[in-house]
Amino acid sequence: MTAISTSTAAAGNSSALLVLLKARTFIALILVTAFFAAFAPNFLSAANLVIMSKHVALNAFLAIGMTFVIVSGGIDLSVGSIVGLCGMVAGYLVLNGIDVGLGWSIQFNTLEICLIVIAVGVFIGAINAFLITKLNVAPFIATLGTLYVARGTAMLSSDGRTFPNLNGNADYGSDSYRWIGAGDILSIPVSIWMLIVVGLVAAYIASRTPLGRFIYAVGGNERAAGLSGVKVNRVKYFVYMFSGLCGALVGIIISSQLVAAHPATGDTFELNAIAAAVLGGTSMAGGRGKIGGTIVGAFVIGVLSDGLVMMGVSSFWQTVIKGLVIIAAVVIDQAQQRVQARVALQAQAAIQ
Repeated sequence: MTAISTSTAAAGNSSALLVLLKARTFIALILVTAFFAAFAPNFLSAANLVIMSKHVALNAFLAIGMTFVIVSGGIDLSVGSIVGLCGMVAGYLVLNGIDVGLGWSIQFNTLEICLIVIAVGVFIGAINAFLITKLNVAPFIATLGTLYVARGTAMLSSDGRTFPNLNGNADYGSDSYRWIGAGDILSIPVSIWMLIVVGLVAAYIASRTPLGRFIYAVGGNERAAGLSGVKVNRVKYFVYMFSGLCGALVGIIISSQLVAAHPATGDTFELNAIAAAVLGGTSMAGGRGKIGGTIVGAFVIGVLSDGLVMMGVSSFWQTVIKGLVIIAAVVIDQAQQRVQARVALQAQAAIQ
């Protein structure tokens, strides 16, 4: 009787610990928000919350795409460079259109510019997938190479200079481009509405469609997924192209907010995306992760970054703190897996 009671108590303790570990991202968000609300002046002011929400949106877009990639068992180091290159493409089209020679050029309206930029991001994602699936290049190396190619191409497009004054031209319908970054609908920034749409679509794909189940299956055991009929290569094309799409959206938003495009935009953004995904419970081993958790993780990174800036913490220390947060997230994730395994064993023993 005593042994049974002890076993039951141990199972209860493990279950309680597991619940805390699963809720770690929400707990972290509450703690960092409370800390900065207490020690950072005007942290919870309406103006700062609007600015912070825009910063969070940028991280969240990339983190959503990164979540799909990591869940499938891969990694995408190129998203930051995709942001920079797509921003430069957008800036060039707004300012110059496409020169066809003989003094003629093709000009585009805002919607057409956005569609072209998105196509560029998706195309780069497809290149990543091609290198990984057809040429058998490891995801880390393939996307690292693409990172350098995309960044170099962005630099070459303007010789390293900025495309300034992206106000567009009313005659061509491109004057509304800046509204994407500066406008709002019902007092909510346009970028937040875009994030809501992308987040809902991504969550639906992950949880309600066969494609979502295939992504988790490939990340859990690629060989077993292939043997069970899953089109593994198609799944990989989707996740990398979706990640490229998210990078393109961020490039559009940033260049619109700044009314300028610089080739170095997006530098190290991929690290924030990975950090947000890991904080949100996505396993670096693949096969596990949720879009909702990733978005909460992006909020943690965004609140942490803006709070440290408002407290006047050095950018060098901010980098150190972010690194420690990533390490802590991975350590806690490993602890969660161990506790889950222990709970499963205890439940099996109780049944027997």
